Amino acid sequence: MVSKEENILFAAEKLFAEKGFEGTSTREISKAANVNISMISYYFGSKEKLYEKLVEYRISEGQFFAKDILERTDINEWQKIERIVDQFSGRVRNHKCFYRIMQREQLYTENPQIVEFLKQTKMGFISMYSQVLESGLKKGIFTKNPPIYLLHATVSGTLFYASNAKDMYKEFLNDTEDDTVFEEKYYTELNKHIKYLLKDLLGYEENK
Repeated sequence: MVSKEENILFAAEKLFAEKGFEGTSTREISKAANVNISMISYYFGSKEKLYEKLVEYRISEGQFFAKDILERTDINEWQKIERIVDQFSGRVRNHKCFYRIMQREQLYTENPQIVEFLKQTKMGFISMYSQVLESGLKKGIFTKNPPIYLLHATVSGTLFYASNAKDMYKEFLNDTEDDTVFEEKYYTELNKHIKYLLKDLLGYEENK
C-alpha cells in the first residue's frame, strides 16, 4: 500500500525526471499526485525538502540491498558480485526516473545535502566492492586486485550509459519486438556483459 507521502514522492519523481527541479512547480506535483497543494507543505515543508526526501528515500533502498548481500554466508564472493550487478541493474531499470535525476544532479547540483547524499552513495558502493574483493582475494577466489574505484566506475558507467542508449540500440538493430520484450533481452545481455568484464578484471575462473 502506497502512503500519501510516497504518492507525492513518486509523482514528483516523474516530473523532476522530465522537467528538472527548477522546471517543476509544486502545483504540478499536487495535480499529478491528486492531492491538495497544502499537503506538500504538510509532509515536506517545501519543494526543496521534498526533493531531498526523494533522494534520501531511493538511496536508503539501495543501501538496504547492499547490506543484505554483504551479510550473506551461503554464497561466495563471486556470487555476491553477481547479485550486486543484478540488483543494481534492476534498480536502474525499474527506477529510470530517479537515475535520470541523479545523473543530472552529478553535473549540475548546487544543493549541499544532495551532494552529500551522492557522495555517501558512491562511497557505500566502493566500500561494498572493497569488502567483497578483499575477502575474495584472501580465499583465492579472485587473483587480480584492480583499483576499486575503477571497478565501481566500470559497473555504474556501463549500466548508466547502456540504459540511456537502449532505444538508440533498438533502432540500430532494427529490432521490431515489443519494447517490453526487447528491454528484457537487453538487460539480460547487459548483465552478462558486465559480469564477463568483471571476471577478467578480478581474475575469477569459474571451474578452478
